[in-house]
Amino acid sequence: MDPITQAVLGAAAAQSVATRERTPWAGVLGGLAGMAPDLDVLIRSQDDPLLFLEYHRQFTHSLLFVPVGGLICAVVLFGLVRRRMSFLVAYLYCVVGYATHGLLDACTSYGTQLLWPFSDLRVAWNNVSVVDPLVTAPMLVLVILAGYRRAPWLARVACAWAVAYLLVGVVQRERAESLGHVIASQRGHAPVRLTVKPSFGNLLLWKIVYEAGDRYYVDAARMGWTPTPFAGRSIEKLARSRDLSWLTHGSQQEADLQRFSWFSDGFISLDPKRGDQVIDIRYSMVPNQIDGLWGIRLDPEGAVDDHAVFFTMREVRADQRAEITRMLFE
Repeated sequence: MDPITQAVLGAAAAQSVATRERTPWAGVLGGLAGMAPDLDVLIRSQDDPLLFLEYHRQFTHSLLFVPVGGLICAVVLFGLVRRRMSFLVAYLYCVVGYATHGLLDACTSYGTQLLWPFSDLRVAWNNVSVVDPLVTAPMLVLVILAGYRRAPWLARVACAWAVAYLLVGVVQRERAESLGHVIASQRGHAPVRLTVKPSFGNLLLWKIVYEAGDRYYVDAARMGWTPTPFAGRSIEKLARSRDLSWLTHGSQQEADLQRFSWFSDGFISLDPKRGDQVIDIRYSMVPNQIDGLWGIRLDPEGAVDDHAVFFTMREVRADQRAEITRMLFE
Protein backbone atom coordinates (compact mmCIF):
# COMPACT_ATOMS: atom_id res chain seq x y z
CA MET A 1 0.00 0.00 0.00
CA ASP A 2 0.99 3.65 0.07
CA PRO A 3 3.85 4.66 2.43
CA ILE A 4 1.58 6.58 4.82
CA THR A 5 -0.66 3.59 5.46
CA GLN A 6 2.36 1.33 5.87
CA ALA A 7 3.90 3.73 8.38
CA VAL A 8 0.69 4.21 10.34
CA LEU A 9 -0.04 0.49 10.64
CA GLY A 10 3.57 -0.24 11.60
CA ALA A 11 3.39 2.47 14.25
CA ALA A 12 0.07 1.22 15.58
CA ALA A 13 1.33 -2.35 15.85
CA ALA A 14 4.48 -1.29 17.71
CA GLN A 15 2.56 1.02 20.03
CA SER A 16 0.15 -1.81 20.80
CA VAL A 17 2.90 -3.82 22.49
CA ALA A 18 4.64 -0.83 24.12
CA THR A 19 4.53 0.44 27.68
CA ARG A 20 2.84 3.78 28.30
CA GLU A 21 6.16 5.61 28.67
CA ARG A 22 7.56 4.22 25.43
CA THR A 23 4.44 4.58 23.31
CA PRO A 24 5.59 7.69 21.35
CA TRP A 25 8.98 6.20 20.51
CA ALA A 26 7.52 2.81 19.71
CA GLY A 27 5.37 4.61 17.16
CA VAL A 28 8.44 6.25 15.60
CA LEU A 29 10.36 2.97 15.35
CA GLY A 30 7.38 0.94 14.18
CA GLY A 31 6.39 3.56 11.64
CA LEU A 32 9.83 3.82 10.06
CA ALA A 33 10.28 0.03 10.09
CA GLY A 34 6.82 -0.33 8.58
CA MET A 35 7.95 1.66 5.54
CA ALA A 36 11.42 0.13 5.24
CA PRO A 37 10.61 -2.90 3.00
CA ASP A 38 9.71 -0.57 0.15
CA LEU A 39 13.34 0.53 -0.08
CA ASP A 40 13.54 -2.34 -2.56
CA VAL A 41 12.33 0.15 -5.18
CA LEU A 42 15.95 1.33 -5.26
CA ILE A 43 16.94 -1.96 -6.90
CA ARG A 44 16.87 -0.75 -10.49
CA SER A 45 19.02 -0.86 -13.57
CA GLN A 46 19.29 1.53 -16.48
CA ASP A 47 20.22 -1.43 -18.65
CA ASP A 48 17.30 -3.64 -17.53
CA PRO A 49 14.00 -1.73 -17.31
CA LEU A 50 12.14 -4.74 -15.89
CA LEU A 51 14.57 -5.52 -13.06
CA PHE A 52 12.46 -3.69 -10.47
CA LEU A 53 9.46 -5.90 -11.31
CA GLU A 54 11.40 -8.89 -10.03
CA TYR A 55 12.64 -7.33 -6.79
CA HIS A 56 9.80 -5.03 -5.69
CA ARG A 57 7.80 -6.89 -3.04
CA GLN A 58 10.26 -9.76 -3.14
CA PHE A 59 12.82 -10.65 -0.42
CA THR A 60 12.28 -7.49 1.65
CA HIS A 61 8.58 -8.41 1.90
CA SER A 62 9.08 -12.08 2.69
CA LEU A 63 7.85 -13.42 6.03
CA LEU A 64 11.19 -15.17 6.44
CA PHE A 65 13.02 -11.85 6.12
CA VAL A 66 11.06 -10.10 8.89
CA PRO A 67 13.58 -10.78 11.71
CA VAL A 68 16.45 -9.67 9.48
CA GLY A 69 14.65 -6.57 8.24
CA GLY A 70 13.68 -5.67 11.79
CA LEU A 71 17.30 -6.08 12.90
CA ILE A 72 18.59 -3.81 10.14
CA CYS A 73 16.03 -1.16 11.12
CA ALA A 74 16.95 -1.47 14.81
CA VAL A 75 20.66 -1.07 14.08
CA VAL A 76 20.02 2.02 11.96
CA LEU A 77 17.44 3.63 14.26
CA PHE A 78 18.72 2.73 17.72
CA GLY A 79 20.64 5.99 18.00
CA LEU A 80 17.32 7.83 18.15
CA VAL A 81 16.16 5.98 21.26
CA ARG A 82 19.26 4.65 23.01
CA ARG A 83 18.59 6.80 26.09
CA ARG A 84 15.00 5.60 26.35
CA MET A 85 15.18 1.83 25.88
CA SER A 86 17.50 -1.11 25.38
CA PHE A 87 18.47 -2.41 21.95
CA LEU A 88 16.35 -5.53 22.43
CA VAL A 89 13.25 -3.47 23.14
CA ALA A 90 13.94 -1.28 20.10
CA TYR A 91 14.42 -4.44 18.05
CA LEU A 92 11.02 -5.73 19.21
CA TYR A 93 9.26 -2.56 18.06
CA CYS A 94 11.09 -2.62 14.72
CA VAL A 95 10.26 -6.28 14.08
CA VAL A 96 6.58 -5.74 14.90
CA GLY A 97 6.41 -2.70 12.63
CA TYR A 98 8.34 -4.40 9.83
CA ALA A 99 6.12 -7.51 9.99
CA THR A 100 2.99 -5.53 9.12
CA HIS A 101 4.32 -4.41 5.74
CA GLY A 102 4.29 -7.59 3.69
CA LEU A 103 0.98 -8.76 5.11
CA LEU A 104 -0.68 -5.43 4.33
CA ASP A 105 0.75 -5.40 0.80
CA ALA A 106 -0.60 -8.92 0.26
CA CYS A 107 -4.09 -7.52 0.88
CA THR A 108 -3.76 -5.46 -2.31
CA SER A 109 -3.86 -6.75 -5.88
CA TYR A 110 -0.25 -6.04 -6.92
CA GLY A 111 1.17 -9.28 -5.55
CA THR A 112 3.68 -9.89 -2.74
CA GLN A 113 6.21 -12.74 -2.51
CA LEU A 114 5.47 -13.63 1.11
CA LEU A 115 6.96 -17.12 0.72
CA TRP A 116 10.28 -16.13 -0.85
CA PRO A 117 12.76 -17.90 -1.25
CA PHE A 118 10.66 -21.07 -1.23
CA SER A 119 8.21 -19.78 -3.84
CA ASP A 120 7.92 -16.86 -6.25
CA LEU A 121 4.13 -16.90 -5.90
CA ARG A 122 2.79 -13.36 -5.84
CA VAL A 123 0.22 -13.45 -3.03
CA ALA A 124 -2.63 -11.01 -3.68
CA TRP A 125 -5.77 -11.21 -1.56
CA ASN A 126 -7.45 -8.32 -3.43
CA ASN A 127 -9.38 -6.97 -0.45
CA VAL A 128 -8.18 -3.36 -0.38
CA SER A 129 -6.95 -0.74 -2.83
CA VAL A 130 -3.32 0.35 -2.80
CA VAL A 131 -4.59 3.70 -1.50
CA ASP A 132 -7.72 3.97 0.63
CA PRO A 133 -8.25 7.00 2.90
CA LEU A 134 -11.04 5.25 4.81
CA VAL A 135 -8.60 2.77 6.30
CA THR A 136 -5.71 5.20 6.71
CA ALA A 137 -7.26 8.37 8.17
CA PRO A 138 -8.83 6.83 11.32
CA MET A 139 -5.62 4.91 12.06
CA LEU A 140 -3.53 8.04 11.63
CA VAL A 141 -5.65 9.98 14.14
CA LEU A 142 -5.56 7.12 16.66
CA VAL A 143 -1.78 6.64 16.33
CA ILE A 144 -1.14 10.36 16.91
CA LEU A 145 -3.44 10.35 19.94
CA ALA A 146 -1.82 7.18 21.27
CA GLY A 147 1.61 8.78 21.15
CA TYR A 148 0.45 12.12 22.54
CA ARG A 149 -1.53 10.63 25.42
CA ARG A 150 0.80 7.66 25.91
CA ALA A 151 -2.17 5.35 25.53
CA PRO A 152 -1.34 2.00 23.87
CA TRP A 153 -5.02 1.03 23.94
CA LEU A 154 -5.71 3.66 21.27
CA ALA A 155 -3.14 1.99 19.03
CA ARG A 156 -4.89 -1.32 19.59
CA VAL A 157 -8.13 0.32 18.46
CA ALA A 158 -6.29 1.48 15.32
CA CYS A 159 -5.15 -2.09 14.62
CA ALA A 160 -8.68 -3.36 15.22
CA TRP A 161 -10.02 -0.79 12.76
CA ALA A 162 -7.53 -1.94 10.12
CA VAL A 163 -8.47 -5.59 10.61
CA ALA A 164 -12.20 -4.79 10.52
CA TYR A 165 -11.84 -2.74 7.34
CA LEU A 166 -9.81 -5.46 5.64
CA LEU A 167 -12.45 -8.02 6.60
CA VAL A 168 -15.10 -5.83 4.99
CA GLY A 169 -12.91 -5.91 1.91
CA VAL A 170 -12.95 -9.72 2.00
CA VAL A 171 -16.75 -9.71 2.10
CA GLN A 172 -16.91 -7.24 -0.78
CA ARG A 173 -14.43 -9.29 -2.78
CA GLU A 174 -16.50 -12.44 -2.34
CA ARG A 175 -19.64 -10.59 -3.40
CA ALA A 176 -17.89 -9.20 -6.49
CA GLU A 177 -16.57 -12.64 -7.44
CA SER A 178 -20.06 -14.13 -7.15
CA LEU A 179 -21.46 -11.38 -9.36
CA GLY A 180 -18.64 -11.97 -11.85
CA HIS A 181 -19.61 -15.61 -12.20
CA VAL A 182 -23.24 -14.59 -12.70
CA ILE A 183 -22.24 -12.15 -15.45
CA ALA A 184 -20.14 -14.81 -17.15
CA SER A 185 -22.93 -17.37 -16.90
CA GLN A 186 -25.40 -14.95 -18.47
CA ARG A 187 -23.06 -14.72 -21.46
CA GLY A 188 -22.83 -18.50 -21.67
CA HIS A 189 -19.24 -18.52 -20.43
CA ALA A 190 -17.51 -20.88 -18.01
CA PRO A 191 -14.51 -18.83 -16.82
CA VAL A 192 -11.11 -20.50 -16.78
CA ARG A 193 -9.99 -17.80 -14.36
CA LEU A 194 -11.83 -14.94 -12.68
CA THR A 195 -10.35 -12.21 -10.53
CA VAL A 196 -11.79 -9.07 -8.95
CA LYS A 197 -10.04 -5.96 -7.62
CA PRO A 198 -11.24 -2.87 -5.77
CA SER A 199 -10.98 0.33 -7.77
CA PHE A 200 -8.75 3.14 -6.58
CA GLY A 201 -9.46 4.42 -3.08
CA ASN A 202 -12.63 2.53 -2.14
CA LEU A 203 -14.31 -0.82 -1.50
CA LEU A 204 -17.50 0.07 -3.36
CA LEU A 205 -16.52 -0.06 -7.04
CA TRP A 206 -14.82 -3.26 -8.29
CA LYS A 207 -13.14 -4.42 -11.48
CA ILE A 208 -14.04 -7.92 -12.71
CA VAL A 209 -11.78 -9.77 -15.14
CA TYR A 210 -12.30 -13.30 -16.37
CA GLU A 211 -10.83 -15.57 -19.01
CA ALA A 212 -13.06 -17.62 -21.31
CA GLY A 213 -11.94 -19.23 -24.53
CA ASP A 214 -9.29 -17.10 -26.19
CA ARG A 215 -10.51 -13.81 -24.71
CA TYR A 216 -10.48 -11.76 -21.52
CA TYR A 217 -13.68 -10.04 -20.43
CA VAL A 218 -13.57 -6.88 -18.33
CA ASP A 219 -16.53 -5.52 -16.38
CA ALA A 220 -17.16 -3.41 -13.28
CA ALA A 221 -19.66 -3.48 -10.45
CA ARG A 222 -20.75 -1.17 -7.67
CA MET A 223 -21.10 -3.47 -4.68
CA GLY A 224 -23.61 -1.50 -2.65
CA TRP A 225 -26.58 -3.00 -0.84
CA THR A 226 -27.84 -4.00 -4.27
CA PRO A 227 -25.01 -4.77 -6.72
CA THR A 228 -24.98 -2.75 -9.93
CA PRO A 229 -22.95 -4.19 -12.84
CA PHE A 230 -21.39 -2.07 -15.56
CA ALA A 231 -20.73 -4.06 -18.71
CA GLY A 232 -17.32 -3.61 -20.25
CA ARG A 233 -15.36 -4.97 -23.18
CA SER A 234 -13.39 -8.02 -24.16
CA ILE A 235 -10.02 -8.50 -25.77
CA GLU A 236 -8.13 -11.43 -27.25
CA LYS A 237 -5.46 -13.04 -25.13
CA LEU A 238 -1.95 -12.51 -26.36
CA ALA A 239 -1.02 -15.15 -28.92
CA ARG A 240 2.66 -14.85 -29.67
CA SER A 241 2.50 -16.74 -32.97
CA ARG A 242 -0.16 -14.34 -34.18
CA ASP A 243 0.60 -11.05 -32.42
CA LEU A 244 4.39 -11.20 -32.11
CA SER A 245 5.42 -13.58 -34.88
CA TRP A 246 8.52 -11.47 -35.48
CA LEU A 247 9.84 -11.93 -31.93
CA THR A 248 13.16 -13.78 -32.10
CA HIS A 249 13.32 -17.02 -30.13
CA GLY A 250 15.93 -16.82 -27.40
CA SER A 251 16.14 -13.03 -27.54
CA GLN A 252 16.18 -10.74 -24.51
CA GLN A 253 12.83 -9.29 -25.57
CA GLU A 254 11.34 -12.79 -25.47
CA ALA A 255 12.72 -13.25 -21.95
CA ASP A 256 11.30 -9.87 -20.94
CA LEU A 257 7.90 -10.87 -22.29
CA GLN A 258 7.99 -13.97 -20.09
CA ARG A 259 9.00 -11.88 -17.07
CA PHE A 260 6.16 -9.44 -17.69
CA SER A 261 3.70 -12.32 -18.10
CA TRP A 262 4.81 -13.71 -14.72
CA PHE A 263 4.38 -10.31 -13.12
CA SER A 264 0.92 -9.93 -14.68
CA ASP A 265 -0.18 -13.46 -13.73
CA GLY A 266 -0.64 -14.19 -17.44
CA PHE A 267 -3.34 -11.54 -17.94
CA ILE A 268 -1.65 -9.92 -20.95
CA SER A 269 -2.89 -8.76 -24.32
CA LEU A 270 -1.64 -6.81 -27.27
CA ASP A 271 -2.40 -3.12 -26.77
CA PRO A 272 -5.31 -2.34 -29.12
CA LYS A 273 -3.82 1.11 -29.67
CA ARG A 274 -0.30 -0.05 -30.57
CA GLY A 275 0.82 -3.32 -32.08
CA ASP A 276 4.25 -3.19 -30.43
CA GLN A 277 2.95 -2.95 -26.85
CA VAL A 278 1.81 -5.65 -24.44
CA ILE A 279 -0.37 -4.55 -21.52
CA ASP A 280 -1.48 -5.95 -18.17
CA ILE A 281 -5.27 -5.90 -18.49
CA ARG A 282 -5.91 -6.37 -14.75
CA TYR A 283 -5.58 -2.63 -14.14
CA SER A 284 -7.18 0.46 -15.64
CA MET A 285 -8.31 3.87 -14.43
CA VAL A 286 -11.96 3.13 -15.27
CA PRO A 287 -12.64 -0.39 -14.00
CA ASN A 288 -14.73 -1.65 -16.93
CA GLN A 289 -12.30 -0.43 -19.58
CA ILE A 290 -9.32 -2.13 -21.21
CA ASP A 291 -6.73 0.59 -20.90
CA GLY A 292 -3.65 -0.86 -19.20
CA LEU A 293 -1.88 1.25 -16.61
CA TRP A 294 1.43 -0.33 -17.58
CA GLY A 295 3.01 -2.64 -20.10
CA ILE A 296 6.11 -3.31 -22.17
CA ARG A 297 7.06 -1.93 -25.55
CA LEU A 298 8.83 -4.28 -27.95
CA ASP A 299 10.96 -3.33 -30.92
CA PRO A 300 10.60 -5.44 -34.10
CA GLU A 301 13.96 -4.04 -35.23
CA GLY A 302 15.69 -4.60 -31.91
CA ALA A 303 18.91 -6.58 -31.52
CA VAL A 304 18.87 -10.00 -29.88
CA ASP A 305 20.20 -8.56 -26.60
CA ASP A 306 17.96 -5.46 -26.49
CA HIS A 307 15.55 -5.20 -23.58
CA ALA A 308 11.86 -4.41 -23.82
CA VAL A 309 10.87 -0.98 -22.48
CA PHE A 310 8.57 -0.74 -19.48
CA PHE A 311 6.01 2.08 -19.62
CA THR A 312 3.18 3.42 -17.48
CA MET A 313 0.01 5.32 -18.33
CA ARG A 314 -1.35 6.75 -15.08
CA GLU A 315 -2.70 10.13 -16.13
CA VAL A 316 -6.38 10.48 -15.22
CA ARG A 317 -8.38 12.33 -17.85
CA ALA A 318 -11.42 14.43 -17.05
CA ASP A 319 -13.75 12.03 -18.86
CA GLN A 320 -12.36 9.13 -16.84
CA ARG A 321 -12.98 10.96 -13.56
CA ALA A 322 -16.52 11.68 -14.69
CA GLU A 323 -17.13 8.04 -15.57
CA ILE A 324 -15.79 6.79 -12.23
CA THR A 325 -17.97 9.29 -10.41
CA ARG A 326 -20.99 8.10 -12.36
CA MET A 327 -20.31 4.49 -11.47
CA LEU A 328 -19.88 5.32 -7.81
CA PHE A 329 -22.89 7.55 -7.31
CA GLU A 330 -25.45 7.22 -10.11
